[in-house]
Order: sequence, then C-alpha cells, then structure tokens
Amino acid sequence: MSWSSQLPPDLVEKIERVDDKIIPMRREMEEVALANQSKVLTAFRHNHLSESHFAMSTGYGYDDLGRDALEAIYADVFRTADAIVRPQLISGTHAIATALFGVLRPGDDLLYITGTPYDTLLEVLGVTGDGIGSFKEYNIGYDQVALQANGQVDFAGIQEKVTEKTKVIAIQRSRGYDQRPSFTVAKIDEMVRFIRRHYPEMIIFTDNCYGEFAETREPTEVGVDLMAGSLIKNPGGGICKTGGYIVGREDLIKRCAVRLTTPGVGKEAGAMINSTHEMIQGFFLAPHAVSQAIQGAIFTAALLAEFEIESTPKWDEPRTDLIQMVALKEQEVMVKFCQAIQRYSPVDAHVSPIPAYMPGYEDDVIMAAGTFIQGASLELTADGPLRSPYILYVQGGLTYEHVKLAVSYAVNDVFFI
Repeated sequence: MSWSSQLPPDLVEKIERVDDKIIPMRREMEEVALANQSKVLTAFRHNHLSESHFAMSTGYGYDDLGRDALEAIYADVFRTADAIVRPQLISGTHAIATALFGVLRPGDDLLYITGTPYDTLLEVLGVTGDGIGSFKEYNIGYDQVALQANGQVDFAGIQEKVTEKTKVIAIQRSRGYDQRPSFTVAKIDEMVRFIRRHYPEMIIFTDNCYGEFAETREPTEVGVDLMAGSLIKNPGGGICKTGGYIVGREDLIKRCAVRLTTPGVGKEAGAMINSTHEMIQGFFLAPHAVSQAIQGAIFTAALLAEFEIESTPKWDEPRTDLIQMVALKEQEVMVKFCQAIQRYSPVDAHVSPIPAYMPGYEDDVIMAAGTFIQGASLELTADGPLRSPYILYVQGGLTYEHVKLAVSYAVNDVFFI
C-alpha cells in the first residue's frame, strides 16, 4: 500500500506536482551538502582523528585529547584560530551569552544591527526580566538598530548609534521569531565590510544558530571575529544530546573560555564525560542532516503555496538557515497545524501541544516537538508565540522523508478533514 493511499486525490496530485517542481532546488542543496562534507572531512583528516579521541574524560578533564581534537576540527571548518565546543554550554543562548560576557566589560556597549534579537536573549541583555545577572546589572550598555521597512540593515542608522563605548557589534543571522528575512552570508559580508571600513577595531559577533552548513560559507569566513551556536541545532547532526560552540579569534576565545570556567583554567579543563564521540560524529553527519532539513523546508513551502498560504522563504528562493515561516493568520489554524505536526512525530505523537508560558518568552508559545532530543531544532519542530499575525516557524527534519510525510498529513488534517 502506498504511503499516500489514505490521502485525498486532490492532495496527492498537488504533492506529485510539488515533487517535480522542487527537484532543481533539492539538487542545489545536495551540492551545498557535498561542499560542506568535503570541508568537514578535510578537517577530520588534517587533525588525524583516531579512535583514541573517543575516550571519555571525568573530573577536571585535564589532557583530554578528544576534546582538543574536536575543537581543532571546529576551528578548521569555521576557518578560525580557536574554538570552544563543550557540553557545559547548555544552549545557543548560553553560548551567545558566554561569548558576549566574555569580551564585554562594565562600561562597554553592545550594538545589535539586525533589529531585536531572539526572545531568549532579551533577559540576558536586561531588556526584559528582573535584571539579575544581566547586562544591566554589570553596567554593560545595549542598543539596537532597527531594520529598514524592507528588512535590510540600516547602515546610516548604525553610524548614528555607534559611540566611543561601543565595543561589539552583533549580527543575528536567523530571523528567530521575527518576520524579517534571515541574512545570507553574502549580506553578512556586506555588513562586515561596512563595519571594517568605518570602525576597524570593532569586534564583530554573529549568532549563527540555525545557519551552519546551510551555505558553502560561514560568517567567520567573511571576517566575523566571534561566533556561537548550539549543538542541538545544525552542527550536532541530530545526535548530540546537549552542547554549544564558540569559534573565533584566539584572544577572544581565551576570554570566552575564562568566562565559561575560571581565570587560570580557561580551556584547559572541563570533562567531556561521554559526549566527545557523539559530538565528533554529529559534526560529521551535520552537512547531510542540514541538507535534508532544508530540502524538507523547500517541500513545505511549495506544498503550502498550492493552498495560497504565505510562507517565507518561498520554495524557489535562496536558503541560509533551517527556518520556514508560515503565516496562518488565525490562532485556531496555527494551533491546529502545530498539533498535526506533533501527531506525525516519532516521539510523543499521542500528545497534543497547547499554548503555554515558556521561560525567556513574552507571549505564550505553542510548540510541536516530538523529538528524540529535547528542544532539538534540527529535528522537525513547529512553534511560535501566540501573537498576531499567528506565524508558525517550521524547522528541521533529520530526513527529507519524515518532513514530506509529516507536512503532507498535517495539510490533510488541517485543510481536508
């Protein structure tokens, strides 16, 4: 029996039309995956990875050869001088906060030039929350440059906002819970060139969450000084259970390492327990897994377009991250679609998600996340804050086949039943 035999003929016809239409875009993503796989394989070979690097470490974790090899591989792939890759970095937000607190000091200012950052960072910056442990408590200033009406960076606005106290300019690559487009590496290159021309000593930081291996270049390859992300997103390859990374200039990584551990210790300690093997293998799998997820997003956009549902990026537009923004416009439809995605997940398919408070977010959030690893955004998820215009962010998918199945059946449940 065919997988689609229980779907209505009209829907099957649309799915078949979409399958044919997206073949060129899928082939492009396969070429991106091939280029990135070559980059990763070269780094593994260059650093003489061996089975001995998979040994666990405990206690202080001194002289951990596997950890050192893992971090050298990350530095090679991201074309940086140094890297921190640790299970002690519990999330992307934690990795970003560690990087920023590592290089900023009381009296310094941080300037985000890509509009309002992701919701979970607002408490770190002291914009929301009680301020405990935030930038505000440490007397670190924060400001942001609003994007232009077309979603692009306001270069004149940057010049108006930069002061003598501005030490770090930050770029968020992904849209997060925003309606703006995610920024391609080419766009980030343009931002970096502008900053270097006007502020040559400025530290440039990039939040790379959701973007790793989506293109053949990374932001650090176009001049970004410091970058961070999460291992339960792209670079974990779908098998890392926790962890984050920070890559960049050697002097900046040293400061971040001291922030993560303590002065006098820095990168020299930090037991990996049993995480080294999965972090190394996950990084090897990541180019393929990311390609599968993005191919799934292309299918999602193309199928929803058949029902005149606004979705960005459009199916035939360039991709720079995992996130597919779906504008469902009504709260009831948003919740129903999210619940349908959950029903076609491998884990907790019997559970029906409902909107609820989530730490770090201002609005209640609805989240379909039937994932093997809690909160893993490289696995297929669908979530969003319950605020008008009720946009759902569909992302991830370890295999193209799973995304195709889940989205096809979700469309059937929402629009045909």
